[in-house]
Amino acid sequence: MRLCLTLFICQFLGAMTLAAMRSFSGGTAANPWLVGALVAGSALSCGAGLFIIRKPWEFERFSRQFLLLILFVYLGLTLGAFVQHFAGKSDDQSMALRISLGALCFQGVLLAILPRFLRDHGETWRSAFGLPLRPGLAILYGALVACAFLPLGELLQRGSMEIISRFGFQPEAQAAVVALKSSSAWLDRVALAVVAMVLAPIAEELLFRGILYPAIKRGGFPRLALWGTSLLFALIHMNLITFVPLLLFALLLALLYEHTGNLLAPLAAHALFNILNFLKFLWLEASLAQVG
Repeated sequence: MRLCLTLFICQFLGAMTLAAMRSFSGGTAANPWLVGALVAGSALSCGAGLFIIRKPWEFERFSRQFLLLILFVYLGLTLGAFVQHFAGKSDDQSMALRISLGALCFQGVLLAILPRFLRDHGETWRSAFGLPLRPGLAILYGALVACAFLPLGELLQRGSMEIISRFGFQPEAQAAVVALKSSSAWLDRVALAVVAMVLAPIAEELLFRGILYPAIKRGGFPRLALWGTSLLFALIHMNLITFVPLLLFALLLALLYEHTGNLLAPLAAHALFNILNFLKFLWLEASLAQVG
């Protein structure tokens, strides 16, 4: 719970930072001093919440610590909401920056705090995630799953687009795809590539398959562990078109981890799947440019 709360607060701080940058750079702030005060108040309140989360929670003082945590987090979220209100809506031109900063505040923070998390639970990287268990075979299994799922995922995505269109809704592409299409600078594309092919697979597999799945399963809820973490994985990508493919992919990743006992297997599958999709996008873009 402490880990998830930390990630949530850091993700919110990243979104508020982007809103503040948009507010001042676009000149939309009616009162820059007011917006600055709201940003400072939100950051300090969220920082106090993170400090409370970081400290060990003692049973005798749990009620006091929990109430203080709720107070500071609620205050930080409220002040940050005002900042986002003053900033207005974001545009597609800043999507590469938004995705990169969001990844740093979620996946980056997770990788930064995970060593302490493991130490607090008396674990090491190798023991917690089964890394010594036939690593070569685990990576091979992961690569095979990624290659086999790629065409199936494409088929499911097209089916989802067709169903959504028939219900009168306009299918929207993933934010990462929109960011790639709207970004022509090579630096933006390199940043998006690093996020998609390195940072996201490592952090997401550590969180969903490495931490949440076994924790829920050890609590006596194996089905909830499988379906709950898979649903959450699909939901956090916030895209209707990819929901079904990502749900099935997450189920396969969890079963792959269950079969091999080594987190390298789903990690390799996730990374290779993202790499193949990234290369497919670049190839299609180059093909369209030649035709045009």
